[in-house]
Amino acid sequence: MAAPAIKPRTKLDVSVDKPTPYTFDLGLLLANDPNPITTSAIAPSTPASASSHEAQLAATARDAAQALINQLLTTCPLSSTQSGVLLTLPASTTALPREKPVPEAKPPTKWEQFAARKGIKPKTREQRRMKGQQYNEETRQWERTWGWDKGGKMRRREDGAVQHDWLVEVDEQKDQEDKRKKEKEARKKRRKA
Repeated sequence: MAAPAIKPRTKLDVSVDKPTPYTFDLGLLLANDPNPITTSAIAPSTPASASSHEAQLAATARDAAQALINQLLTTCPLSSTQSGVLLTLPASTTALPREKPVPEAKPPTKWEQFAARKGIKPKTREQRRMKGQQYNEETRQWERTWGWDKGGKMRRREDGAVQHDWLVEVDEQKDQEDKRKKEKEARKKRRKA
């Protein structure tokens, strides 16, 4: 089985010449081609004519892209950085249409009006987080001022407090003695009944 023959690619010209020049908006990377595309109004009837139309459209698109790249490289400033070569685009000049109108500004709520009159500003995230905590100089930790574990009582390992350790040692001997006492009491109750 023979390998298919590879056709050598022809290099296309870098310069693009059109009867009417392109207009560019480099901020949007837009190239407007005012030249008409010469295609027949009738849909292609044969596959050969369809492929020629596609080839013509591909050539037109290639010319537009080449013209845009040429314009970018000749008019925009280039800068070299450690991450690579950067091209700075200018501000766009073409106004793009919106699908929907620009939303109107919402009127302020009653609370917003009141806060503006009184000079009340919303608290930052850090202020909200630290609202219920205070620093304890003795333990050198932040403790809650209200709610669960108020004052860090649960953290201090006092009698009856729940430890924060996930592993708690149990005295096996005492545990077995308690179990035996319960069993004896249960036997006594059964005998009496």
